[in-house]
Amino acid sequence: MSTTVAGWHAVEARLAAGGVLSIHLDAGRQDRRAQRVRDLARHAQVELVECSGAELDVLADGVRHQGVVAVFAAPVAASVDEALAGVGCPLVLILDGVEDPRNLGACLRSADGAGAHCVIVPRRRAAGLTEVARKTAAGAADSVPLITVSNLVRCMDDLKQRGLWLIGLADTHGASLYQADLRRPAALVLGNEGQGLRRLTAEHCDELVSLPMRGAVSSLNVSVATGIALYEAGRQRTMGVE
Repeated sequence: MSTTVAGWHAVEARLAAGGVLSIHLDAGRQDRRAQRVRDLARHAQVELVECSGAELDVLADGVRHQGVVAVFAAPVAASVDEALAGVGCPLVLILDGVEDPRNLGACLRSADGAGAHCVIVPRRRAAGLTEVARKTAAGAADSVPLITVSNLVRCMDDLKQRGLWLIGLADTHGASLYQADLRRPAALVLGNEGQGLRRLTAEHCDELVSLPMRGAVSSLNVSVATGIALYEAGRQRTMGVE
């Protein structure tokens, strides 16, 4: 099974990760960036196909491709067991019904940057790993396991059995994220763009916290909140709580 990723940055990241079957490049591009992709493809011994813009439009399936598309072998999604095997202090991200693929992609990118071991999403009523999500993730969709589960609450219970502490972000809760101990094995749980955490999901968290909001707005975009929470976990794990 194969899939595609489009755009200069995403294609270069995919080449670095490996598994690329072919690179499709606008034959009319002779600039420095196009030459860099040609050189990278040659170095990686990947087939380079010079083609028209119309052919790239079809390959990219509506995504803005900037003149380059990579075709690669789609990875098999890991299970929680595979993702956490041998991990001493797991950091997991759970997204409860994030529906915008751009938000999913941005969350994957933050998860990769912060060193999360996997991202878990429900099978129903949530964005999947579309080409738009992959492009926004800029390569992170292939480095962070995205695990789809049919029953999110059951998965949360299984994580608890593994010793993970489940911390949900809820706008109305009084405790601050910065007061939570994120040095222990933990799963950060965030809700969807409109309603936030569902009631049952929130009830299965061990702790609910919020981000301090000091301005006029009452909440942040889910991908922004995800990045803040993941990097706070990373800060605590590398520097200790101040």
